[in-house]
Amino acid sequence: MKITLAQLNYHPGNFELNTKKMLEAIAQAKKEGSQLIVFAELATCGYPAKDLLDFDSFIDNSNKALASIAETCDTIAAIVGCPVYNKTGKGKRLFNAAVVIENKQIKNTIHKQLLPTYDIFDEYRYFEPGNNTAIVEINGHKIALTICEDLWNLDDVSLYQSSPMEHLCNLNPDLIINIAASPFSKTQLQTRRRVTQRNALKYKLPIVYVNHIGAQTDLIFDGGSFIMNANGETIAELNMFEEDLQSFELKDKVFESKIGNQFPNHEFLNTAESIEKALVLGIQDYFEKLNFKKAIIGLSGGIDSALVLYLAVKALGSENVLAVLLPSKYSSEHSVSDAVQMANNLKVQYHNISIEAQINAIEHSLNPYFKDTPFGIAEENIQSRSRAILLMALSNKFGYILLNTSNKSELAVGYGTLYGDMCGGLSVIGDLYKTEVYELCNFINREHEIIPQNILHKEPSAELRPDQKDSDSLPSYEVLDQILKLYLEDNLGFQQMIEKGFEAPLVQKIMKMVNMNEWKRWQAPPVLRVSSKSFGTGRKMPIEGIYNI
Repeated sequence: MKITLAQLNYHPGNFELNTKKMLEAIAQAKKEGSQLIVFAELATCGYPAKDLLDFDSFIDNSNKALASIAETCDTIAAIVGCPVYNKTGKGKRLFNAAVVIENKQIKNTIHKQLLPTYDIFDEYRYFEPGNNTAIVEINGHKIALTICEDLWNLDDVSLYQSSPMEHLCNLNPDLIINIAASPFSKTQLQTRRRVTQRNALKYKLPIVYVNHIGAQTDLIFDGGSFIMNANGETIAELNMFEEDLQSFELKDKVFESKIGNQFPNHEFLNTAESIEKALVLGIQDYFEKLNFKKAIIGLSGGIDSALVLYLAVKALGSENVLAVLLPSKYSSEHSVSDAVQMANNLKVQYHNISIEAQINAIEHSLNPYFKDTPFGIAEENIQSRSRAILLMALSNKFGYILLNTSNKSELAVGYGTLYGDMCGGLSVIGDLYKTEVYELCNFINREHEIIPQNILHKEPSAELRPDQKDSDSLPSYEVLDQILKLYLEDNLGFQQMIEKGFEAPLVQKIMKMVNMNEWKRWQAPPVLRVSSKSFGTGRKMPIEGIYNI
């Protein structure tokens, strides 16, 4: 049996586009002589559709899309992920399903059994867990058809009481097909491949794995669909971060790898390279799916805005990006010159607008109330908010979308001004620690200088007061980021970090800064997710909570 893997970029709720892509893929698979084409989880409606799933009209549109797809499945079978109504009269109104179509008819419907509710997932909010363990037969092959999480309940990482794979493999299938919506993170690729490999080895079966590609606001799907043999060896893989359609021959439970298969070996993909590709895709899809065209960025001469400018240009093209320099009396001469050089390196149009007159006017208005008080955070924030006013004015006037340039370290400890430098429609590097920002910039400069060396080497500063340095109020980023990762991503508490050798007062200070700024992060723009725990939908902490951890 020849099987086509369809790795497509779906758009939640855009049934016309999603259906068109799937019909084109079916036509191509037919030309290649395939007997089966496999689409990803919830392909008809896109993932995650969130509360759109609560509308009957949304599910009805998904069913109409499924009917259109079925009409083309005459000489080919298809596996399609879609929501279906729960007609049992008990539980949630929907199942997350995989539908098997043959001869223009729905032959089987398999319901997802394990519904993740951790991190960014909230599937039990919408779906009822399935319990219809059954083998589907296509073209004489017995298939254990599973949906994403159904493959993940292994002995040592068991999150659920049941194991769909245990029950399915008692029915002696010939292969496993898993349709998924597995988002990208720095560690997910290796984890995903390891889990799949363990299933292949445990059940001594080949596995077909089909994933989404594309970004849905904060979530980025890398694709990375693949075929693994019964020995746990990846014999074929589709391209990452782009749509791909490939066909493979299955004979006697063995897949024949394509001759001269040049698909990338994902295990050795450089982490920095994958992060760059993910962030570029995140910007591209955010703009395309919201019908935005142009981006505006406040270019300070620092490393964060330099990195965001580079990523924006790579995603949208230099002609669609505007850089704005907004110096104050505290801005150093080299910050301005570095920003100009950065804009010139990328052939980006830039404006240089001093905020001095604006600051003077605001300070004059506040002078009767601020007199006899020392210069402090209020005055610093006026500068940041003045910049935001100008950036948003240009954005409104000329149709640009402001890209936020805050990094994860700053967001974590509240080192940013609400309604100032925290403004923007999308947080591009809000899931990269400051040390990771440097690592990615050095990777970008690996062949030739794109980001000026002076930006990489100078000491970080917000330049909101004379001779200000980030180190005035923060520990070194090398130490800060270690503690932040242990707390935010590894869920270590105070005592556990002390046992790892960190000084108690420092840990206490950093944890307090993180906890007391939860309210501020709730008002930040959506953050492109590249770690296992990003700010946003994947981290749900109470604003007013007491954090004795």
